[in-house]
Amino acid sequence: MQLSFRLLSMFTAVLCLFLALVWGLAPDWMLATWDIEYSLAVGVIARRTAVLFAVLGVMFYLVRNEAPSATRSALSNGFMIGCWGLAILGFGEWLNGHAGPGILLAVGVELALGLAFFQTRRASVELETAA
Repeated sequence: MQLSFRLLSMFTAVLCLFLALVWGLAPDWMLATWDIEYSLAVGVIARRTAVLFAVLGVMFYLVRNEAPSATRSALSNGFMIGCWGLAILGFGEWLNGHAGPGILLAVGVELALGLAFFQTRRASVELETAA
């Protein structure tokens, strides 16, 4: 199934803004789904992470109508690498017993988002070379 960059950007923006709210307002709930105990230090990192998710949400919302370009490719490539890196880290934390099986949901979403941006980016490159 071919996803448009616009649709993928809108989905990513909504997901990131949702995660910003959860990490900012209820980090203990998110951590509990991963079987990780909440602490003061973890709360500080969670709230800082919330701001990063908010930034990503705004960026993807603002570029949703961007035609294939170097800017769009840079954003897509960076997000793909970030998603796949987080998936690898999350899977490793689960394997090492540092996180519970709930983290595998995040790993799955990260893998899927990375693949979706890869597929959308590849389709954009094919359109550019055909033109």
